[in-house]
Amino acid sequence: MTQTIEQPVPTPVEEPAASSLLQRVILPRTGDPMSVRSLYMDERTGIRLTVMPSAPGVPVEKVVNLSGSSIGARRLHATSRTSAEVREASEVSFGAYFNAFPASYWRRWSALTEVHLRLELEGHGRVDVYRTKADGSHIFERGELVRGTGRQHVEMTLDLRPFEDGGWYWFDLTTDTGSLTLHAGGWYAGVPAPGRAAVAIGMPTFNRPADAVATLTAIGSDPDVLASVIAVIVPDQGTKKVRDEPGFEAAAAVLGERLRIVDQPNLGGSGGYARIMYEALENTDCAQILYMDDDILLEPDSILRAVAFSRHAREPMLVGGQMLSLQVRSQLSTMGEVVDRNAFLWRNAPGTEPHHDLADRTLRQTPWLHRRTDVDYNAWWMCLIPREVAEDVGMPLPLFIKWDDAEYGLRARAKGYRTATVPGIAIWHMSFMEKDDTSDWQAYFHYRNRYVAAALRGPDNPRALVVDTFKRTLRHLMLMEYSAVALQEMALRDFLAGPDELFRNLPTILGQIRAKRAEYDDGRPLDSATQVPLSELDALAAQAFPDPPKGKVAILKGLARSVVHNLKKPDPAHHVVPQRNVPSRQAQWFILSLLDSATVTTPDGRGVTFRRRDPQLFRVMLKRSFEQLREVGRRWPELRGTYRAADATLTSREEWNKRIFQPAAEQE
Repeated sequence: MTQTIEQPVPTPVEEPAASSLLQRVILPRTGDPMSVRSLYMDERTGIRLTVMPSAPGVPVEKVVNLSGSSIGARRLHATSRTSAEVREASEVSFGAYFNAFPASYWRRWSALTEVHLRLELEGHGRVDVYRTKADGSHIFERGELVRGTGRQHVEMTLDLRPFEDGGWYWFDLTTDTGSLTLHAGGWYAGVPAPGRAAVAIGMPTFNRPADAVATLTAIGSDPDVLASVIAVIVPDQGTKKVRDEPGFEAAAAVLGERLRIVDQPNLGGSGGYARIMYEALENTDCAQILYMDDDILLEPDSILRAVAFSRHAREPMLVGGQMLSLQVRSQLSTMGEVVDRNAFLWRNAPGTEPHHDLADRTLRQTPWLHRRTDVDYNAWWMCLIPREVAEDVGMPLPLFIKWDDAEYGLRARAKGYRTATVPGIAIWHMSFMEKDDTSDWQAYFHYRNRYVAAALRGPDNPRALVVDTFKRTLRHLMLMEYSAVALQEMALRDFLAGPDELFRNLPTILGQIRAKRAEYDDGRPLDSATQVPLSELDALAAQAFPDPPKGKVAILKGLARSVVHNLKKPDPAHHVVPQRNVPSRQAQWFILSLLDSATVTTPDGRGVTFRRRDPQLFRVMLKRSFEQLREVGRRWPELRGTYRAADATLTSREEWNKRIFQPAAEQE
């Protein structure tokens, strides 16, 4: 990943004694795509243009409405990450993702009752402040003219009380006969922030040295951010070391003694994050621990915002960052997540829309973005945990990957610590639309860890969980994803073996998973469909796919037909020549379940799997899944008791050190 780093100018606004910065006004990087500007500003407003009439005469001033279109000249020129010039006869709204103020979140979770907008401006123009209600309706708050020479300070005190259910604040800048320069700006509290800004940033990495160096460089590029950071902890679990990556020495020189690289075997995300928490609590006096993934693009101001939100929180709580798409940089992938306590499965929070493109529909045009979204947990692509919470709640579970973040959020909540996923605090991360990790090698962790988390934090009755799992088994089998079912069997076997296996398997389980998956066709991806004989379908038939069945009756008939077909003996010729090539998006049960074979494109588009239908495997795996799930249901009270009795051990700092970190150090 390449990342353009620009040194922001430290905010020159003179702070009064009783003042605390909550959120800077920031501008896009010079190298950012045009669509990314929509995250920082909204230029789709009325613009004053001077036009000549068709007949000779005086120029006429018109207001042309450009709302709904991003086409046209840029009306704002960013001169740094924190300063910009609004050109003559222009309107620019800062009612955008990174610069509007998410007032309802501060109203709900902080002790503040008001917020101060402070701007340092030069030139001629106007500042207008707006707010919204939970339904997205706009309300003009107040405005102020800017006139005269030299820099002028504008400050407005704004009430946070009207935002119980939702709503934002933002400001617009308008010019007429001259330009207006924004030298600096931000949203401030009127009282000092409690506690200290002393964050330990942790980023486990596995064979992504370029991405890791880019993030380290971004952290060090911002003086205001760096002033709040006391440690940057990087558990390096790969064979391609961060230290060997070009650019590392320069990034490390800026971070200085703050940077700590810890070499350890591949213990997955949970092993990396556990090491971060251990090092932060044992070897620093940090006030906050901030988790980040290694495969992200960082907006450095998000660090300052997360720390500020944590310090002003009414009670200690976890502060999560939202996920923007790394492939479509203007897209908000995840607004917030919850856990269905019955089926015990994570999902998007109610009322939110995943993968929302803010370049198509801006914040001001999207009513659902104005409702406050409450969550159960925040994924660890970016999540801040106060020190006192970490010391009370304990370490992550030894799960390798999957469910460690969700379980931690639920465990924290059970102890009285809530989580807020806050708009405007965000990173860019690879969208999950590009992969299906429920059917690759990660399927093992999805199943085992879901059951472990459910035994610890889940329902008294596992019926919904068990039924959902059996449905997934049937779906995998109809998709000829036999490796995924084999990994599910491994996962349930290890879950039934009890909590002692979690620590024991952590350093070794990945090798077992890869070996098991490689036993099946769908677990051995090919580079291209041209590596096997091409399907004999003509071009029209090859590109025609049936529509999904609609309605319960049609779906049940389709399922029955699919099951019957999977029990029949396949045509041996189809095991040599695939019946057809199926794109990833068309790899649905109602298509693949009626074939004897197919080459199926992987979700990332980089390869294919040659899947062959096997009636014997279908019968054996379906029967075995049913028997395992029946055993889980029968033993559920016992399993819950066993896992809950081991809870303190699994989350103990001392146990992690004794059973994982010390042995790993001895191997090194």
